[in-house]
Amino acid sequence: MEQNKIIIEFFHDVLCAWCYALSPRVEKLAEKYPDRIEVIHRSFALAPEPDGIARIFGSKEEGKIQILGHWRAANMNDDAYRMNPELMATRTFDYPYSTPGLLACKAAELQGGNEMHQKIFNRIQKAHLTECLNINDFEVLKMCAREVGLDVEQWEKDFHSEKAKQMLDEDSYLAYQYGVNSVPTLIANGKYKLTGAQPYETLEKWINQIK
Repeated sequence: MEQNKIIIEFFHDVLCAWCYALSPRVEKLAEKYPDRIEVIHRSFALAPEPDGIARIFGSKEEGKIQILGHWRAANMNDDAYRMNPELMATRTFDYPYSTPGLLACKAAELQGGNEMHQKIFNRIQKAHLTECLNINDFEVLKMCAREVGLDVEQWEKDFHSEKAKQMLDEDSYLAYQYGVNSVPTLIANGKYKLTGAQPYETLEKWINQIK
């Protein structure tokens, strides 16, 4: 059985509404095939710099309008309709950029491995897309770290470490090697690619075609 194990690398961003829709389906797949599938969480920064949203969309205000349109479309894809674009539209803080949330995930990974990366990623996405909190606020990220059971003092040290930044760079390089240019993207066994918030049935069919 070990020889046939499928390693799925899940490239995602804390900002990504489509990733939020896909994550529970990936987890369901891993739970159904625990001896056959291992999921490794990889970061992919859609907007790595503080001015990233303005650069992509022309202004931070236009960026928020466009992104909330993506939220509405992704929410129709989400099995539980968990996204709250109308609440986010009322928030006065600048729409966040990717790096703080992704560093939070890597700091969690340093402490608790891939499983803890998954837990805090899910919690930060909930804070962002359902609760519409400012995930560039370090206190919000600390709250997420605390709620998933991390040693927050150690997590904070890791968040500010060079190692966490290096891990982000390593994921970015892997994405480049695989030709990943959007999220969510799944890479199985280093070569089979599946992009987008696919239905669960599509995920299952995909992994059953991998030899």
